[in-house]
Amino acid sequence: MTNNNPIKYCVRPLLRVVLRALARLLFRVRVRGMAEAWRAGSAEGGRLLVIANHESFLDGILLGLFLPIRNPVFVVHTEVVKRRLWRFGLDAMADYLPVDPGNPMTMKRVVRLLESGRPVVIFPEGRITLTGSLMKVYDGPAFVAAKTGATLLPVRLDGPSRSYFSRLHGRPRKFFPRITLTVLPATTLPMPEAPSAKARRQKAGAALRRLMQEMALARPGQSQQTLYGALCDAIERYGRGRRVVEDIKQVEYSYGDLLKAALALGRLAGRLTRPGERVGLLLPNTMPTLALFFGLTALKRVPAMLNYTAGVDGMQAACTAAEVRIVMTSRAFVEQAKLEDKLAALQGLDRVVYLEDLRAEMGFFDKLWLVAWALRFPRAVEIEADPEDAAVVLFTSGSEGKPKGVVLPHRAILANIAQIRAIIDFSIDDRVLNVLPVFHSFGLTAGALLPVLSGASLFLYPSPLHYRVIPELAYDRGCTVMFGTSTFLGNYARFAHPYDFYRLRYVVAGAEKLADAVRDQWFEKFGIRILEGYGATETAPVLAVNTPMAYRRGTVGQLLPGLEYRLLPVPGIDRGGVLHVRGPNVMSGYLKADRPGVLQPPASDAGPGWYETGDIVEIDGDGFVRILGRVKRFAKVAGEMVSLEAVENLAFAAAPDGQHAASSQPDADKGEALVLFTTLGGLDRAALQKAAQEMGLPELAVPRKIVRVEALPLLGTGKTDYVTLKRMAEELA
Repeated sequence: MTNNNPIKYCVRPLLRVVLRALARLLFRVRVRGMAEAWRAGSAEGGRLLVIANHESFLDGILLGLFLPIRNPVFVVHTEVVKRRLWRFGLDAMADYLPVDPGNPMTMKRVVRLLESGRPVVIFPEGRITLTGSLMKVYDGPAFVAAKTGATLLPVRLDGPSRSYFSRLHGRPRKFFPRITLTVLPATTLPMPEAPSAKARRQKAGAALRRLMQEMALARPGQSQQTLYGALCDAIERYGRGRRVVEDIKQVEYSYGDLLKAALALGRLAGRLTRPGERVGLLLPNTMPTLALFFGLTALKRVPAMLNYTAGVDGMQAACTAAEVRIVMTSRAFVEQAKLEDKLAALQGLDRVVYLEDLRAEMGFFDKLWLVAWALRFPRAVEIEADPEDAAVVLFTSGSEGKPKGVVLPHRAILANIAQIRAIIDFSIDDRVLNVLPVFHSFGLTAGALLPVLSGASLFLYPSPLHYRVIPELAYDRGCTVMFGTSTFLGNYARFAHPYDFYRLRYVVAGAEKLADAVRDQWFEKFGIRILEGYGATETAPVLAVNTPMAYRRGTVGQLLPGLEYRLLPVPGIDRGGVLHVRGPNVMSGYLKADRPGVLQPPASDAGPGWYETGDIVEIDGDGFVRILGRVKRFAKVAGEMVSLEAVENLAFAAAPDGQHAASSQPDADKGEALVLFTTLGGLDRAALQKAAQEMGLPELAVPRKIVRVEALPLLGTGKTDYVTLKRMAEELA
């Protein structure tokens, strides 16, 4: 540790004043949470450990100049000390201790410093980030904090990674980016309980990593943004010329192209609608769909993403619940997907608008407005909106088989994107292949909005069912990230060449349980470990996911940072409980067909603002979530939620004289399969299919397995005993 440097006694105070003034002038440094820093820095007799993310060679100097902490010692990587300029800057501020983060012996010196009463500043990542996201968090600093009982003061740095002092290559840089230091509330890290010192050290490291992930959510201004505002931020950060989206037309669109299309389509759609109105979108995965989405949100219209695979009744219930009077679609898409009859059957619509016709309405003054004003000042076009305002309405199944609208505000979607980025390093070097439809929350948030707002390239493909084409696309376009369901991933693996996925870094599975056979097949054939996640439309959608830094087979990973959870017990079930969550990514509420347009805020037995997932889970001591079963009477077939009550209604329509009850069983290919128990002999699938067509129900709602029983099992109350039926269905599997 440097104690005898003459700079410390001669010119350090003057240098600090000069460097602080220079940093404020050049980098416009702003410190948020200074009151918390003063309290922590002025505490007498305490042990204080400041932890910060590591973005550049400037980080230590910035912390030393702007944190009001007396006589701190900086723990810095030996690589930094080798550079004369940074060593000079550190000498100008405080004492420092050069360490090798991989050497556990150096942490003993840090322990002695804290025990002597000296505040210590340390970077738990050890090295400067090479990805722009959180790097490996070393166990040493965590064990030091736990062993000494020191107060932890987390500080989040934003901006240094965009400077020429960072280690990021290939990213747009600035000579003097704006820098913000966010001081978070002080906390402690208790010593974990474990049978050995090694295990305690590892648990402490995991807890510190979790704290660092929570820090990543503290980006300045994030909670005050809208989706369109976030798009404008991405354009300013990565440049209008950066190519960001490609679709089936095999044309690469830049941020400038996306912005131009969003502004043009938004202006034309704005003439037909009013602020706050929910506008139905019946469109596939293409760049114009994404552009129209952003254009509508810019003008405070709310896209209602219609599921074109649902039956007529499902689409009608969705339009009724959200009070949709205008549906925007594409004539070419309607013809190719054979949606003419479904679209014609929808009632209550004022108008169906085709994008082909809408483009023709772009007149001279519209083009002048676009070129002379909107493209020059894109933020000025946006109608002022609150982050709590609705950004999109997505639809999921209701208790009677009718879809209910899930209203997601800007806050929820942007929070979920930030939560995902806090645990997985997406960057501009990535190319995301999204085959999941954007009417699905997984396909919209993770598959489309996350890459566009993170600077990654995006390839949009209109259907996940082309099992031979999609692996070839991944190979041809050199995709590095792919999202999918267990069913789809299993089929891709069947038809793919072993080298098709050679560039994939991350394959994330969600929407249904990942089959062990699919997991093993991907590892054996491609050498890729699938990261299984878990979520719900109501949570925008991701709740938990396995990551390279925190992975456990058979679980869906750890809950995302920023989430609170409660497990409420279920009578008759010994393990786990029903998962209730609360956090920034939870929906505003439901829109239901029985009360059109009326927002019903989330609430559960845990209290107002909590969302009940309906899933029975258990969470182990390391925070990994294991799903044990579902309470709600739904089955996830090939990634789609199917109401078991709707299946029963279908059976009663086909055979009203019998008694029927629906359940589900595990299925290696589709996640779950429907099982219909009936007391009526002779009921076959053909009769069910005919009834489904008449009722407008999708093919997925027709069970393939029909089991005749003498009588349905009943509870003491006379109600059907679905627990017993579930066990019977699983025994049949």
